[in-house]
Amino acid sequence: MNIAWKEMKKNKGKFMILGSIIFLVSFLTFIISGLSNGLSQDNAALIKNLPDGQFFMNANANETYNLSRIDEDIQANLLTEQKDAVALSIQMGFVNDTGDKQHSVAFVTSTDSELFASVGRGEIILDRSLEDVGIKVGDILTNNQFSGEFIVKGFVDQQKYSHAPVAFINMDNYKEMYRVHEMQLIFIPGDDKVGVISSLQAFSNKEFLNTIPSYNAEQMSLNMIIWFLVVISGMLFAIFFYMMNVQKIGLYGILKAIGVKTSKLFNMMWYQMIVITCIALAFSVLLSQVFTMIAPESMPFSLTVKTTIQLSILFMMIGFIGATLSGLQIKKVEPLQAIQQGEV
Repeated sequence: MNIAWKEMKKNKGKFMILGSIIFLVSFLTFIISGLSNGLSQDNAALIKNLPDGQFFMNANANETYNLSRIDEDIQANLLTEQKDAVALSIQMGFVNDTGDKQHSVAFVTSTDSELFASVGRGEIILDRSLEDVGIKVGDILTNNQFSGEFIVKGFVDQQKYSHAPVAFINMDNYKEMYRVHEMQLIFIPGDDKVGVISSLQAFSNKEFLNTIPSYNAEQMSLNMIIWFLVVISGMLFAIFFYMMNVQKIGLYGILKAIGVKTSKLFNMMWYQMIVITCIALAFSVLLSQVFTMIAPESMPFSLTVKTTIQLSILFMMIGFIGATLSGLQIKKVEPLQAIQQGEV
């Protein structure tokens, strides 16, 4: 390790360049990951906040919840057999405030359940983001499809759907607005799988998220960028250490000639990789957490400690693989031949 550290001090310019690039790549990865998680929450917090379970929709709905209609008899049987089951419906719409300003919302109604806000007729409970635009408890809201008025009874945190704040309303009001009698979905929480139910299609939480328009495409695009950046970091390590190893063929030849084992040479390279990566990651993690604190509240950004740790471990693994692949040439070094090349 002493030799590896002396080499880093001697060639600190080269190692600083590599560290700077790794810092920039990892920082960009953290930021995009935060945006990905933030957009995911902004798109489907209503579903992601639910416990693991199963969603059921009509088998003829082509995996589109808007087209799903649950037979009332089937719904009644399921709610009776499964004590924690809840029937719900979701529709995009809007509400007008007292100043006749229109706000896009996702109307949600459900049967009695602890998983969703309970509201009476003529009442509405909104995601707290609407409080930030001036709506207050006690305000009167209207909708062109509803003959009455909604009274704001309160706000809830982190309840978004399809990038719109959720508005919980009473089931009777929902049925009047959308001229329907059947519910769209049934959700049964718990790890125990419910058997096949005639005319219904089952989805896990993750599978149901992929039925939300734009969710899958949005997340896939961002995740591809994240993986692309991670692969780039691995390639950078491989190219850098390959070029360094080419320049040190003579040195490796001398070290092997005096009895230094190949494994020791690999340990030197791994040590340098770990030091560079740890320093670069420390700065990128620190800066990304600072960005989390100063980012505008309107920006959908969420970088958790868990995600940060996972990405850091991933960068370490990719760096290790890249450095190891570039160092395979060390095994092929013949002491006498390397020394004769004069590349000490």
